[in-house]
Amino acid sequence: MFPLRRNRRLRTNEAIRSLVRETIISPNDFLVPLFVVEGKGVKDEIPSMPNYYRYSLDLLEKEVKDLWNLGLKSVLLFVKVPDDLKDNKGTEALNPNGLMQRAIKTVKNACPDMLVMTDVALDPYSAYGHDGIIENGQILNDETASILAEMSVSHAQAGADFVAPSDMMDGRILSIREALENEGFINTGIMSYSAKYASAFYGPFRDALDSAPVDLVDIPKDKKTYQMDYANRFEALKETHMDIDEGADIVMIKPGLCYLDIVREIKNEVDVPVAVYQVSGEYAMLKAAAEKGWLDHDAVMMEQITAIKRAGADIIASYFAKDVVKLII
Repeated sequence: MFPLRRNRRLRTNEAIRSLVRETIISPNDFLVPLFVVEGKGVKDEIPSMPNYYRYSLDLLEKEVKDLWNLGLKSVLLFVKVPDDLKDNKGTEALNPNGLMQRAIKTVKNACPDMLVMTDVALDPYSAYGHDGIIENGQILNDETASILAEMSVSHAQAGADFVAPSDMMDGRILSIREALENEGFINTGIMSYSAKYASAFYGPFRDALDSAPVDLVDIPKDKKTYQMDYANRFEALKETHMDIDEGADIVMIKPGLCYLDIVREIKNEVDVPVAVYQVSGEYAMLKAAAEKGWLDHDAVMMEQITAIKRAGADIIASYFAKDVVKLII
């Protein structure tokens, strides 16, 4: 005898499937990463990230307005710094008229209600492509955290709503929070990259910003002394709790798909919003497979985004944001 309860009744057609669907994607889920470069009239496609671009400030303004019209209300800014402005201490990061500071003002002037988050790390400004100051072959933690705090204040002064430290230095959240408070920026939030793994999925991003670690003697060849070992799970919980205790308003797990177990564990434990960064390598893999005709681009994209939200993400930083929203609105 068949059971009285047949689960397939709730899968009979699209209407009932939509009605009982547990995970719903909306434009409000997304944080849109934007790459900014010097110049005018520049919309430069990133070779390893098809259909994604670096924008000069004039075209950044247009892009931000387009995002807003699609219902995308939050952006995360990154800058590609000219080589002649890079050094070991990220001096250019503190320039009040630097590219990041001007980018913040550009977004706010174009769309005052757009939420602006900013990348806080030294690697775009570092001659060595690292997230910290290097001395005697070592990444200096406390000295780096001090500069990150100054950088965060500079971004707040330019109009940033949130700063997003992506460096993984110990104690940098407390340093940043104290610096913001001391300068009166009590409402400037911090989205911490709390569980950022030393992943091989970051390659296209480093191409986009020309920020890969340089291959020199006595310089660390990778970021494994500060980004997390991808074999570790409990360490992510420890890092996240410490960041919250130090003043983080939002915590982030990075990358996305390979770390959904971490997303769920953190979501189950914390009482702040949880963000996930679907990184450049994840984007590039799908674009390449779809170009070959091996995968249905839109179907796989939606499945991936839904999986990230289903795992517990309140916020998804994704290069697919515009593609997704165009499908669902």
